[in-house]
Amino acid sequence: MKIAINKAHFPVTVLGPGRRIGIWVQGCSIGCKGCVSQDTWSRDPGREMGVAQLLAWCRQTSASQLDGVTISGGEPFDQPQALAALLAGLAQWRSAEQLDFDILCYSGYALATLQKKHARLLAQLDALIPEPFVQARPLTQVWRGSANQPLVPLSERGRARYGAHVDALAQDADKRMQTMVDGDRVWYVGIPARGDMAALEASCAQRGLAFSQVSWRP
Repeated sequence: MKIAINKAHFPVTVLGPGRRIGIWVQGCSIGCKGCVSQDTWSRDPGREMGVAQLLAWCRQTSASQLDGVTISGGEPFDQPQALAALLAGLAQWRSAEQLDFDILCYSGYALATLQKKHARLLAQLDALIPEPFVQARPLTQVWRGSANQPLVPLSERGRARYGAHVDALAQDADKRMQTMVDGDRVWYVGIPARGDMAALEASCAQRGLAFSQVSWRP
């Protein structure tokens, strides 16, 4: 089984509690206006890799010292079979090594749609952040881009780990963004507030650093 991946990173500390593996899938059929990850929208067979290969990377990179896995994109539920294989592999790893990491997934689909079409996938998650990003709605709550997006615990582990964060405000978090460098590319991971990316670009320009390509504009 193959899955199309944009990138993966460890540790991620701004998309869920603790030190996490972050996995961003490639391909999104929703395309929310104002999305900061437009580089993940297009379908790209060149981005495909084996689910087993991805799982091996997760184990090796984290050395099984992780608090959770966050799956985003892109739209994870646009690859339901690959997502099912990934979730099954993560659950097997967790069980085999008696680990206690949680699995959080983002989706731009409505919660009701996911419950109707992908109940089996939801049963393999500990928490879900569904609903489309709405640029006109403010960023108010931690780990969510717009106020319409809920944090939904889906398991006993999820309720224990995420219950206190369901209504937590974004300003209560220690930070919202991470910066990572990979060769000549800079990644910004997290949930920026309105205007943050434009302000960052302007600040860099004042210092003589121009962005030749960005993910938050077409």
